[in-house]
Amino acid sequence: MAEQDLVKRASLRVNGARLWDSLERMAQIGATAKGGVCRLALTDLDREGRDLFVQWAREAGCTIRVDRMGNIFARRAGRNPDAAPVLTGSHADTQPTGGRYDGIYGVLGGLEVVRALNDAGIETAHPLEVVIWTNEEGSRFAPAMIASGVYAGVYPLEYGLSRTDASGTTIGEALSHIGYAGDEPVGGTPVHAAYELHIEQGAILERSGKTIGVVTAGQGQLWYEIELEGVDAHAGTTPMDLRRDALAGAAHMIAFVQALGRRYAPHGRATVGMIEAKPNSRNTVPGRCFFMVEFRHPESEVLAQMDAQLRTELARAAQEAQLGYTIEQIFNYAPVPFSPACIEAVRRAANELGLPHADIVSGAGHDACYLARVAPTGMIFIPCVDGLSHNEGEAITPEWAEAGANVLLHAMLASSQSGPA
Repeated sequence: MAEQDLVKRASLRVNGARLWDSLERMAQIGATAKGGVCRLALTDLDREGRDLFVQWAREAGCTIRVDRMGNIFARRAGRNPDAAPVLTGSHADTQPTGGRYDGIYGVLGGLEVVRALNDAGIETAHPLEVVIWTNEEGSRFAPAMIASGVYAGVYPLEYGLSRTDASGTTIGEALSHIGYAGDEPVGGTPVHAAYELHIEQGAILERSGKTIGVVTAGQGQLWYEIELEGVDAHAGTTPMDLRRDALAGAAHMIAFVQALGRRYAPHGRATVGMIEAKPNSRNTVPGRCFFMVEFRHPESEVLAQMDAQLRTELARAAQEAQLGYTIEQIFNYAPVPFSPACIEAVRRAANELGLPHADIVSGAGHDACYLARVAPTGMIFIPCVDGLSHNEGEAITPEWAEAGANVLLHAMLASSQSGPA
């Protein structure tokens, strides 16, 4: 590579103002009164956002293909048309009261990489592709990350297309309704390297004064449904020592779960996010209580320890309180280590750009976590104000947005010129 070309690549930057304008324009689609976005998967608003992305990608010289799960791939050609692409992207759907940047920042950051390379007249050896993954949020159709899951072979295509929303509409029917029921196969083709650019959705980077998070892994997750069974009883006539109070038993377990999460700090997470007591009457001792427990950690061994301790304490507490119980593990999502080569490409890009950065573990699930099963994959985080996300008040700064896109640009550029990742 000529010295002049090396200098040109080293000085290459995205157009931050153009990226910010694109984010602001996209945020108008599904805008809410409180400044957020409601653009649920495969609604007419989602179609409008997809159409705008496709328009912009074609204007940037990309070709478009859509697979059978509605995933959109915008391809910028490389010198070797037969080479596996370097992939980037995220999702365009939101929570019902979502923010302006969750997901779509990674899509439009990828598009800005393409635009910046066009501006500089740089041709990469490998093609580049920017993708929108269908139904990442899972807020309309469950489970979350369904389309990237089909792409990675976690779910069969028929399962993905048959998922229904609250009204009974399937993903397949919704894709046909908005015109994004593609005919391309879902997955099964090589990817040279993949990156997902995303807001952190937490406060670690902002509190530490870092602009870039070099994501080394995604946390594993365990979900449980637990039910405690006691006896409904009169609140006024039943002495405390004779009660078999299922809600009191659940309260004990909630406190135990919270303590367990703190025991495995800093990466441990333990949450009870749902609870239902029955009969739910103000003057009746609850005889039945259902609640859900969620554990997260980037190490399988630690998740196994948390699982064992939960089961042991539940059995002990139920026996002491004379309660029956059931526990069912309904979700087991293994920790995701990202590609060392992709991690190093992100770290090197941040260093070369002079951006303060830190290694970080993703506490949330992302499409990149499934993609890592079939391709060398990395992630890049930028801060979000106060760590707020899945909220209409979600905010980032133009400077953070530009910095993350520049890291993505240089990481992709490095991968697109390299051998196997």
